[in-house]
Amino acid sequence: MDIFNVCYEINEMLLNQQESEARNKLIQLLDYLNSQNIPYTPLINHLIRAIGLYPYLQPDTSNWQDKFVYQAFKVDTGDTHQITLHREQSSLLKSLLSGESIAVSAPTSFGKSFVIDAFISIRKPNNVVLIVPTIALTDETRRRLYKKFSTEYKIITTPEVSLSSKNILIFPQERAVSYIHKIDSIDILIIDEFYKAGVSFDRERAPILLKAILELGKKAKQKYYLAPNISEINNSLFTEGMKFEKIDFNTVFSEIHEDYKQANPNNKSFKKDRLLTVLNQKRTKSLIYAGTYSNIDKIVDILKTELPTRKNDLLDSFSEWLKINYGDAYVLSNLVRKGVGIHNGRLHRSLSQLQVRLFEEPLGLYNIVSTSSIIEGVNTSAENVIIWANKNGKPNLNDFTYKNIVGRGGRMFKHFIGKIYLFEAPPEERPTQLNLEFTDELLHSLDTSRFDDELTREQIIKIVAFNEEMDSLLGSGVYKTIINDPSIQTCNSNSLREIAIDMTQNPSHWNGLGYLNSNNPQQWDTSLFHVLKYLRGGAGAAYKDLVAYIKAISNNWNRTIPEITNSLRNNGITIEKYFELERIVSFNLSSLLGDINAIQKHIFKNYVDISPFISRISHAFLPKLVYELEEYGLPRMVSKKIQNTGLINLEQQDLSVNDIINVFSHIGKDKFINQLELHPFERYILEYFFEGITPNQHLMN
Repeated sequence: MDIFNVCYEINEMLLNQQESEARNKLIQLLDYLNSQNIPYTPLINHLIRAIGLYPYLQPDTSNWQDKFVYQAFKVDTGDTHQITLHREQSSLLKSLLSGESIAVSAPTSFGKSFVIDAFISIRKPNNVVLIVPTIALTDETRRRLYKKFSTEYKIITTPEVSLSSKNILIFPQERAVSYIHKIDSIDILIIDEFYKAGVSFDRERAPILLKAILELGKKAKQKYYLAPNISEINNSLFTEGMKFEKIDFNTVFSEIHEDYKQANPNNKSFKKDRLLTVLNQKRTKSLIYAGTYSNIDKIVDILKTELPTRKNDLLDSFSEWLKINYGDAYVLSNLVRKGVGIHNGRLHRSLSQLQVRLFEEPLGLYNIVSTSSIIEGVNTSAENVIIWANKNGKPNLNDFTYKNIVGRGGRMFKHFIGKIYLFEAPPEERPTQLNLEFTDELLHSLDTSRFDDELTREQIIKIVAFNEEMDSLLGSGVYKTIINDPSIQTCNSNSLREIAIDMTQNPSHWNGLGYLNSNNPQQWDTSLFHVLKYLRGGAGAAYKDLVAYIKAISNNWNRTIPEITNSLRNNGITIEKYFELERIVSFNLSSLLGDINAIQKHIFKNYVDISPFISRISHAFLPKLVYELEEYGLPRMVSKKIQNTGLINLEQQDLSVNDIINVFSHIGKDKFINQLELHPFERYILEYFFEGITPNQHLMN
């Protein structure tokens, strides 16, 4: 490569106002220089400065003006050392520090977390609410912020934790709405991946996120909403007073390989052959986007057969631990010895976290086969992204999701170039408009009298008609009382309506709810079968099999997972189905039962409060602390060993997870490792767990 000529081309592009092209050319040049261990010349540093990629400057080989810029754009992000921001990060931070509320669309590689951390470190707000789309992203964000700010702030990620004088609350939207009545003032409300408030992106969960934006936004002095690849946003109450900024500023380059163009329709093994070629090129990290669960199975079958077993003590230990705790038949237990992991929305939370952690290890997992959970659930990236199919479940990939997946290729300072391999044609490129609007479900779940000025005449007519219908069915004001009940978790007005009507017209159907509080699972059948018909999103299995599953996992704390799955063999429940059903039961079903419990107290004079059963099922029949600690990366099997040694009583009901984390920190990692009979991989797990609950050393001194 003629480095001077490339620099000349970049300079010409800049002179011709072609900054995006110049930036991509420069990033490719930096990739070459780093691969050849060639230090940057003053000319190259000058081009880096001109394009605004200040973190990439090498001060030792820069002239004094460029050295000055490198230092001038450094900010305190709460870490041990100050971080140099790039031009657009700095501009965005400046706007936030001046008090502006901003909705920003920026590429995946933009570095948005640095802006959030710098704002907290500099402005030192009292209450920060950060809404993220998934539990996995909740913990990833908590780990980052805990290291930096836990000595100054109370970091809250679970419901029912009391507030302190200074708080950072990190939640998915379903948990965020439970704090609407608990928090009086918010200094900054941050919505990560706020495109999910658009019904066209997430029909099921969008109304709850819209409710959180609406209710918490009224208490927020400032708002900061982030998303990738949004072209424009409609004007609405949800973004009132906010400035929309679309920032096209990538810090890595996506090198697209259109492999599908070489495919021969008669070659049925094209995808398999190409996959193995890419994976065998060199030892690097690859994310393999499967698109569907069935494609995950196909890819796993190929890799299981074709990839060699790696000589790796860490992965061997992980494999053995998986077999002990999830059963010999679990496909992941043998797959990880090939250097391959699986990431989807149905796994145990701690298993997903551990695989992502192992993927980040230099000598850990090399490949992860994934559904869209890898782009929604965690902020991980790789040198290679392989798109096996142009699918996102049943529908085809849209351009928005495709760009999000492509954005996982490359990472600042690690992989300047992300190599994207397309095994099927990508979707047609098109602009993405985000429409945030009152849906019928949201309108019917709010006390809309507070929003009369913002609603259209048609919306008001529709609400009045609905409220009149509910008053005629339930009695005057009963429905309004129900939707104002803070324990109601859903925004699904149709579901609330159906349940309320059935309770009013067929009260005898609900007489046996109290049996759910019984310690004898055989008494649960009638009530569970009646309740399941109101379960949204599917039961995941035949009702009889789901009921059998619920009764079996009532022993979750006392029996191993292999023992439970063996007892459910006749119900066709594999370990993969066990994961899926636990998610449905602990979230969907427990939310439904919570709504039922709230509704019945407004309709029946004599009712049995089923909160005890709801608490048990929402924690998958594990002790509350054990279930919550899984979000922190501590699997239930390790918690059981801790409980059995008596080091900590994890069955306490009156402690919050924040309290128990303080107990863990006080006892210290070494005592657990020395006193517990741990499998070698469980030592690795404890190291990972304690990393996530330990502040940076400079904050402790």
